[in-house]
Amino acid sequence: MILLICATALLIIAILLLRWLGKWCESHQIADWGHAWLNRLDGFNRWFCRSFHGLQVEPVPLPTDGGAIVVSNHISGLDPLLLVASCHRPLRFVIAEEQYNRWWLRWLFDSVGAIPVNRSSRPEKAFYAARKALDEGEIVAIFPEGGIPDADKPKVRLKRGATILASLAQVPIFPLRLDGIRGKRLHLSAVLVPSKARVSAAPSLTCDNETAKDCLHTITQFITDHIAEKRE
Repeated sequence: MILLICATALLIIAILLLRWLGKWCESHQIADWGHAWLNRLDGFNRWFCRSFHGLQVEPVPLPTDGGAIVVSNHISGLDPLLLVASCHRPLRFVIAEEQYNRWWLRWLFDSVGAIPVNRSSRPEKAFYAARKALDEGEIVAIFPEGGIPDADKPKVRLKRGATILASLAQVPIFPLRLDGIRGKRLHLSAVLVPSKARVSAAPSLTCDNETAKDCLHTITQFITDHIAEKRE
């Protein structure tokens, strides 16, 4: 009887703690992901990025509705968490298929609407999926460097996918720059390396067929040339 009472008490305490934790996460939530548990995860991620990684953010003026593209330099596996914590709307990331196929993370990628891209076989499938998301008023996040750059390549030529998408879907591009991440070129383990992260925002860009090249140049100057100068 005593064991039953103790077990019941522990169960009640666990339920109360979980309810409190859920409410606490909701108090930090900003973006609405459409599901209660994702919204709580949003709140926890914002607290984690601010507290553990010292995240400082300049206001990212995303529209309150309608499609848009977010682009950023790519430093580590922590980057998506920092970008999510910096924006007031959910982000749908275009990610490499080999990352998407990690069996223990795929359920999460599917839940947040990640768009896998296979660069060697039918990359147009990801392009069409991203275009559909933009047409439906969602925010698509792209790392135009195409991956985490090697240490011996201080400057990488950006891929044009983001500017082409912006031109076809007639949506703005919001360039962001990540700095202060200590787990450089690490993937999952970068999340556990404390940082002094900062997300800087450039003015939004509007691209069409005539200005796509200029947009790419502006993005390169903001997220790539700046990083190369710091390395030098």
